[in-house]
Amino acid sequence: MFSNERPIYLQLYDLIALDIVTNKYKAGEKIPSVRELAYIYKVNPNTICKALNELEDVKLIYTERTNGKFVTSNKKVIESYLKKLALEKTTFYVEEMKKLGFSNKEIIKMIERCE
Repeated sequence: MFSNERPIYLQLYDLIALDIVTNKYKAGEKIPSVRELAYIYKVNPNTICKALNELEDVKLIYTERTNGKFVTSNKKVIESYLKKLALEKTTFYVEEMKKLGFSNKEIIKMIERCE
Protein backbone atom coordinates (compact mmCIF):
# COMPACT_ATOMS: atom_id res chain seq x y z
CA MET A 1 0.00 0.00 0.00
CA PHE A 2 2.79 2.42 0.85
CA SER A 3 5.81 3.21 -1.27
CA ASN A 4 9.39 3.57 -0.06
CA GLU A 5 9.79 6.90 -1.87
CA ARG A 6 8.29 9.07 0.90
CA PRO A 7 7.83 8.70 4.65
CA ILE A 8 4.71 6.73 5.51
CA TYR A 9 3.30 9.51 7.69
CA LEU A 10 3.31 11.86 4.67
CA GLN A 11 1.56 9.23 2.57
CA LEU A 12 -1.04 8.88 5.32
CA TYR A 13 -1.36 12.66 5.46
CA ASP A 14 -2.14 12.63 1.73
CA LEU A 15 -4.67 9.80 2.07
CA ILE A 16 -6.55 11.38 4.97
CA ALA A 17 -6.45 14.85 3.37
CA LEU A 18 -7.92 13.31 0.21
CA ASP A 19 -10.67 11.71 2.30
CA ILE A 20 -11.45 15.14 3.71
CA VAL A 21 -11.53 17.05 0.41
CA THR A 22 -13.58 14.32 -1.28
CA ASN A 23 -16.09 14.40 1.58
CA LYS A 24 -15.46 10.91 2.96
CA TYR A 25 -14.93 12.76 6.22
CA LYS A 26 -17.36 15.66 6.17
CA ALA A 27 -16.78 19.16 7.55
CA GLY A 28 -17.25 19.15 11.33
CA GLU A 29 -17.29 15.35 11.52
CA LYS A 30 -15.23 13.37 14.01
CA ILE A 31 -12.55 11.27 12.37
CA PRO A 32 -11.61 7.78 13.60
CA SER A 33 -9.31 7.58 16.61
CA VAL A 34 -5.56 7.14 16.29
CA ARG A 35 -5.92 3.48 17.21
CA GLU A 36 -8.69 2.93 14.67
CA LEU A 37 -6.67 4.63 11.92
CA ALA A 38 -3.57 2.63 12.88
CA TYR A 39 -5.63 -0.55 12.57
CA ILE A 40 -7.18 0.53 9.24
CA TYR A 41 -3.82 1.43 7.68
CA LYS A 42 -1.84 -1.27 9.52
CA VAL A 43 0.77 1.15 10.85
CA ASN A 44 2.13 2.19 14.22
CA PRO A 45 -0.08 4.69 16.10
CA ASN A 46 2.91 7.07 16.33
CA THR A 47 2.95 7.22 12.53
CA ILE A 48 -0.75 8.15 12.53
CA CYS A 49 -0.06 10.84 15.14
CA LYS A 50 2.61 12.39 12.92
CA ALA A 51 0.21 12.45 9.96
CA LEU A 52 -2.59 13.96 12.06
CA ASN A 53 -0.23 16.62 13.42
CA GLU A 54 0.55 17.63 9.84
CA LEU A 55 -3.17 17.82 9.06
CA GLU A 56 -3.66 20.03 12.11
CA ASP A 57 -0.83 22.28 10.95
CA VAL A 58 -2.69 22.99 7.69
CA LYS A 59 -5.98 23.41 9.61
CA LEU A 60 -7.81 20.52 7.92
CA ILE A 61 -8.46 18.97 11.33
CA TYR A 62 -8.52 20.13 14.92
CA THR A 63 -8.49 18.46 18.32
CA GLU A 64 -11.15 18.78 20.98
CA ARG A 65 -9.54 17.77 24.22
CA THR A 66 -11.12 14.50 25.46
CA ASN A 67 -13.47 14.34 22.42
CA GLY A 68 -11.04 13.46 19.64
CA LYS A 69 -10.14 14.93 16.29
CA PHE A 70 -12.56 16.60 13.90
CA VAL A 71 -12.54 17.83 10.34
CA THR A 72 -12.57 21.60 10.17
CA SER A 73 -15.98 23.20 9.75
CA ASN A 74 -14.36 25.93 7.67
CA LYS A 75 -15.30 24.91 4.14
CA LYS A 76 -13.00 27.60 2.70
CA VAL A 77 -10.00 25.79 4.21
CA ILE A 78 -11.13 22.52 2.63
CA GLU A 79 -11.83 24.18 -0.72
CA SER A 80 -8.47 25.93 -0.66
CA TYR A 81 -6.68 22.66 0.03
CA LEU A 82 -8.61 20.96 -2.78
CA LYS A 83 -7.53 23.67 -5.23
CA LYS A 84 -3.91 23.37 -4.04
CA LEU A 85 -4.04 19.61 -4.56
CA ALA A 86 -5.58 20.00 -8.03
CA LEU A 87 -2.89 22.50 -9.01
CA GLU A 88 -0.13 20.15 -7.83
CA LYS A 89 -1.55 17.25 -9.84
CA THR A 90 -2.09 19.40 -12.91
CA THR A 91 1.43 20.81 -12.72
CA PHE A 92 2.86 17.30 -12.40
CA TYR A 93 0.85 16.12 -15.42
CA VAL A 94 1.87 19.07 -17.58
CA GLU A 95 5.54 18.72 -16.63
CA GLU A 96 5.49 15.01 -17.47
CA MET A 97 3.80 15.66 -20.82
CA LYS A 98 6.39 18.32 -21.65
CA LYS A 99 9.15 15.80 -20.89
CA LEU A 100 7.51 13.62 -23.54
CA GLY A 101 7.77 16.51 -25.98
CA PHE A 102 4.18 17.78 -26.06
CA SER A 103 3.40 21.49 -26.36
CA ASN A 104 0.87 23.28 -24.16
CA LYS A 105 -1.53 23.35 -27.10
CA GLU A 106 -1.24 19.59 -27.59
CA ILE A 107 -1.68 18.97 -23.86
CA ILE A 108 -4.85 21.09 -23.81
CA LYS A 109 -6.25 19.13 -26.78
CA MET A 110 -5.61 15.86 -24.96
CA ILE A 111 -7.35 17.15 -21.85
CA GLU A 112 -10.34 18.31 -23.92
CA ARG A 113 -10.62 14.80 -25.43
CA CYS A 114 -10.98 13.38 -21.91
CA GLU A 115 -14.23 15.23 -21.24
